[in-house]
Amino acid sequence: MSSLIVRFAPSPTGHVHIGNARTALLNYLFAKKHRGLFILRFDDTDAERSKEAFVQAIEADLNWLGVKPDAVLRQSQRLALHSAAAHRLQEAGRLYPCYETPEELERKRKRLQARGLPPVYDRAALALTASERARLEASGRKPHWRFKLDHRIVRWNDLVRGECHINCASLSDPVLVREDGTYLYTLPSVADDIDQKVSHIIRGEDHVTNTAVQIELFEALGAGQRLPAFGHHNLLFSATGEGLSKRSGALSIGSLREEGIEPLAVAAAAVLTGSSATVHPVVSLCELKANFDLGEISRTQARFDPAELATLSARTLHGLSFEAVRERLAAHDITGRKAEPFWLAVRGNLSTFLDAVGWWRVVEAAIEPRIEEAEFLAQARDKLPEEPWDEGIWARWTKALKEATGRKGRALFHPLRLALTGREDGPELAALLPLIGRARAAARLSGHAA
Repeated sequence: MSSLIVRFAPSPTGHVHIGNARTALLNYLFAKKHRGLFILRFDDTDAERSKEAFVQAIEADLNWLGVKPDAVLRQSQRLALHSAAAHRLQEAGRLYPCYETPEELERKRKRLQARGLPPVYDRAALALTASERARLEASGRKPHWRFKLDHRIVRWNDLVRGECHINCASLSDPVLVREDGTYLYTLPSVADDIDQKVSHIIRGEDHVTNTAVQIELFEALGAGQRLPAFGHHNLLFSATGEGLSKRSGALSIGSLREEGIEPLAVAAAAVLTGSSATVHPVVSLCELKANFDLGEISRTQARFDPAELATLSARTLHGLSFEAVRERLAAHDITGRKAEPFWLAVRGNLSTFLDAVGWWRVVEAAIEPRIEEAEFLAQARDKLPEEPWDEGIWARWTKALKEATGRKGRALFHPLRLALTGREDGPELAALLPLIGRARAAARLSGHAA
């Protein structure tokens, strides 16, 4: 097994958006660049909000992006491990019961804020005697459990941000276990990271404060000698500076897929936005991996513009080889000897991949020609050379027409385009004409659907 192991741990409570995809891709590319392993681990311990439909959607979205996990795990199936970790902390005196209600805690916070003090939990529960705890429980109160932090400065060398430190004395002891016995994010995450030997934790900068708490938790659970390395990347924001939400569905991977955005464009935008590299088209994740460096990620806010993504997607299509799209074309019955020259002819004019299907109809199916200047088109039909045709047929044909009619420029080419394709613009006719063929071209020039 590789010694480098990373994980992406989404909560299946909504659809992943391009910001979540950024974290997944950064982990995946980091692992693959260093021949490590990538784990997809669903943080599904919140049984009420976690949905199987979201699990399946997240897996489908990652697969569409080309992210292939080496293992897929669910935290809800690992509760025995989490309970063992909680018991160990209780035995060590680091996990203690608290009985305040949410209303009581809120009043405490407001009193501290009114005095100009940080709203840090006062650890009043630690002063409770056994009889006082028993009396509270007899009255119907159930404890939530807090992790007792060491009031010290925790330091780490962040893979993105460099030297970091947080004074844990400024933090409230975090709640790890709710009143109903279910776990919040922190304990299962650390317990699973230890069990799965996760070596690097790469995530958004909104988790920076969590890192100090988790380092203490790693140490309390006996993993201090093999702490993972941490890297906190900047977050993606909308073009107007708003945060992205997986519950709103805005910029979700599924919606981008439905809009016809190319997965490689999403990957390039997700990884390169907010870094020192210019966002540019890539032809594979391998290309993206080769130039990937966590140290190139900026610490400033990363702005993401969907309009730029559409342009990037089109540019991505324009650079894709036939081999890269062969299976996708075949799924639309674009096969045979014409398939490759067809793709090379049309790719530079595509906005989305499905535009190619429309151009295949122009080449292979009957269309209604648009006839302007029928007399000129009749001359053009009569001067069509006999087959076989090659890539030089367009130049030879139009040269003969120019000499016979005196036409040139738009007056020569536009009526031919309308008749042959039924469209105002599109790929070079020099590439399309051999694919259309003589019989179909002659019929269209005569005004017949063909």
